[in-house]
Amino acid sequence: MATGVEISPREAEVLELVGARLSNAEIAARLCISVRTVESHVSSLLRKLEVPDRRALAQRAPEPAGAGPSRRAAVLPTLLTSFVGRVSERAELIEMIKTHRQVTAVGPGGVGKTRLALTVAAEAAGEYSDGVWFVDLVPVTDPGMIATAVAGALGLGEQPGRDMTGSVVAALADRHALLVLDNCEHVVNGVALFLERLLATCPRVTVLATSRARLMVPFERVYQVPPLSLPVDGESDAVMLFMERAAAVGRPLDPPLRDQIAAICERLDGMALAIELAAARYPTLGLDGITAALSHPLRMLTGGSRADERHRSVRAALDWSHALLEPADRALLRRVSVFVAPFTASAAAEVAGGEEGLVAEGLARLAEQSLLVVTASPGGTQYRALETIRQYGTERLTEAGELADARSRHLRWCLAKATGLAEAGADWRARFDAVADDLRAALAWAADQSEQRAGAYRLARCLAGLTFVRHLTGESQQRYEQAAALADDPAATASMLRQAAAVAGCRMHGDDMHRLQRAAADAARRAGDTAGAARDLATAATNAYRFSGKFVRKLPQEEAIALITQARELAGDDPAAQAAVALAEAGVLYDAFGAAQGPPDNAVPETIARAGRAVELARRTGDPLAESAALDTLTGAQSWGGDTFAAADTARRRITLLSSTPDTPAGTHELVDALGMVTEASLGAGDVPGARRWARQLAEHPSLAEVGHLATYRLLMVEALAGNADEVLTGSVRFLDAWRRSGSPAQPGLSPAVAGVAMIHGLRGDQEAQGEWREVLDQLGTSPGRTHGYGSVFDAMLLLHHGQAAEALERMAPEPDQVWKWVTWIWLHWYVALRTEAAVLAGIPDAGDRLADARTIVAGNPVASAIVERAQALLDNDQERLLATADAFDAAGCRYQSARTLVLAGGDHADRGAAALTDLGLISMAPVAVAARSDGRAAT
Repeated sequence: MATGVEISPREAEVLELVGARLSNAEIAARLCISVRTVESHVSSLLRKLEVPDRRALAQRAPEPAGAGPSRRAAVLPTLLTSFVGRVSERAELIEMIKTHRQVTAVGPGGVGKTRLALTVAAEAAGEYSDGVWFVDLVPVTDPGMIATAVAGALGLGEQPGRDMTGSVVAALADRHALLVLDNCEHVVNGVALFLERLLATCPRVTVLATSRARLMVPFERVYQVPPLSLPVDGESDAVMLFMERAAAVGRPLDPPLRDQIAAICERLDGMALAIELAAARYPTLGLDGITAALSHPLRMLTGGSRADERHRSVRAALDWSHALLEPADRALLRRVSVFVAPFTASAAAEVAGGEEGLVAEGLARLAEQSLLVVTASPGGTQYRALETIRQYGTERLTEAGELADARSRHLRWCLAKATGLAEAGADWRARFDAVADDLRAALAWAADQSEQRAGAYRLARCLAGLTFVRHLTGESQQRYEQAAALADDPAATASMLRQAAAVAGCRMHGDDMHRLQRAAADAARRAGDTAGAARDLATAATNAYRFSGKFVRKLPQEEAIALITQARELAGDDPAAQAAVALAEAGVLYDAFGAAQGPPDNAVPETIARAGRAVELARRTGDPLAESAALDTLTGAQSWGGDTFAAADTARRRITLLSSTPDTPAGTHELVDALGMVTEASLGAGDVPGARRWARQLAEHPSLAEVGHLATYRLLMVEALAGNADEVLTGSVRFLDAWRRSGSPAQPGLSPAVAGVAMIHGLRGDQEAQGEWREVLDQLGTSPGRTHGYGSVFDAMLLLHHGQAAEALERMAPEPDQVWKWVTWIWLHWYVALRTEAAVLAGIPDAGDRLADARTIVAGNPVASAIVERAQALLDNDQERLLATADAFDAAGCRYQSARTLVLAGGDHADRGAAALTDLGLISMAPVAVAARSDGRAAT
């Protein structure tokens, strides 16, 4: 590895795994972070190491330290000062986390809980194969955001269909890890709820928490953190700490002064923070000055429990340390207490007031007195106050009557930062993460201040958009709903609720989407916007059918019809409202989407006509999202009508229409759906390269990075039909891991991919793996599609490979028009072509007639046409015509079918075909003989 290049510990981990030839998905699973985060680190490493590609990057990876599996490095904050003493406490706490799954280190502020927990975690890191993770809960102001804070530390995002807690729990379900939750006291209820779910689901995760009070959760074991040891016949941790910190500021102490230091430490009750504050004053006050300050009447301790006395010890140390500051530095300390995350001198100048240079000097003086901690960051020097000191500063703000003013300036600073973040850049995520906690804290304060309502609304709206782009979709929906509640104008409320509904759609929470769309309609009515209300009601009805798979409660048809009736009454002559109603009518009344609650049959010509009308009305509005939704309706209608090529063309029109759509919730929701539809429609038309291109674009879409099964299942369908075993096997690992981490949901839409993977294992001769994937298929549920659509196609391909033509024909016994809805979508041409080939190979008397009918149906589909042409060549024993289909399959991107053709051709061609199958990772085909035709000729 090149010297002089600064690589973070996380980047080093990623580099090592790249060197081990793991994929991004495998690295993400290994490190318990998102695929997006891995991609970000890989890009950073490519840039830092100045290498052109991943292969070159792998060559720069260090050699593993040993032959065995490496342990994960602890992801812990770096301590800028040494940890002193506490040998027995460390040993006791380490033993406790070995024995118990949840330990809470309890003690008053300033006793040293955080540093003890960090030291123990670092020492115990080798025991946890999946890592040690630290989560600072100081910036968390909402008990409902605990999981978001944990996810941020782990590098995770929210999985669609789950809340953030569910996403974190799924990611840690089989991990052996230690999670350190620091400063839990102000969000105890939220921590308790989070831990109950985590500990119940993740049996190998241990939690070490720090708090001023116990968490009161099952499995909790409390460790009372004592003060530092005071002199008793030997060494004293308290004295050692004072002497080391005094030496660190340039004034080492002579051993003869230990008795005087011990007296100071006893006055401070061995409280670590109080001792550090006193030691920081030693260069200016000396030991006599510190002793005199601690002897002030205000410092006399009277009454109360020992814990309270210790708390007052820290408070008193803060009091006299604060009193010794210059007035300007006192003001600066209390004003920067509004920051909950590390801040820069520039930020402090804006919020606290003053010239940046002077503020920077003041911050440096505060840091010298141990009242602020200095941290290094890529953006420059940052400062932060320990939580005890921050709370002290907030109290001083209140006493000075400056709290509202300081928080108002902080709110304005946050609004400016949030607005600036709207412009994406290379370091956008890092810039957002650096200020996100302050944005949340400012919003939490402003939302409760009537005079700040307008600012709170603006910040909630900005934060909703930012968290959506950051893929914190659960929080994004929450912030849009919060903005809706803060808006003074019902029209703005309606707008925010529509955005929230779109985010709910991206999260696959259909019921939330429906609730929010109807709430938007109510707000629009209050605003006097009846046309807007009509659009919302019609959209609510449409989406209940269009995205029925995202709903827990399927909207009954009578409710959907009632919504359409209301929308029709409110629409008037508004073009957008009329377009929305037309779309709902086509989707609900005429079942263009084939929804689960739709009618069992429908008149295809009428459905197509209604969908076409919806497209035309939507196009006139000039709204690309409305037109895309209408085109989706038309795609479905055309597919039910068996017009495969028209459906593919319409699906491609959607992609073109959405190519320049902004990255908004509604735009993202529409684009992800469009990519899925164009993949399947292209596959149905035999455009394998196109389907693969769209499927890869979908798999790489950032919004699906946390849900590998939803990201990859369509790509698995494509590669399975093409017979590309290596791609299927690689993709299936990510699919299965993500599906299981998501709780193994019974989502029938995933079934075609699972059936395809099972078929590939069958083509490889791996019956055990095939059986495992068929078990997964059973867990996804049975459906007519499995019986007559994708299931029959994949089963027939496998049966034909093994020479079981009669069985394949029996599997596809129904005529297409008998099971039209289940084979018409993308499966029609594949069903017809494979059914025809099976008829020829099985020697069915009317095979010739079937060939003629099939040729008409699949004309224009390069793959299905080649299958039909191959069947004709086999029937006619036309070797030249047969071999020509191999070239057609190669051109169409179906190497498996090309190899199969060569095997069917026999002789030397069969040897070439068998070799091609081996290259694909598949076993050789069974010998095939074509039954004699009625005219006496036979094909072999």
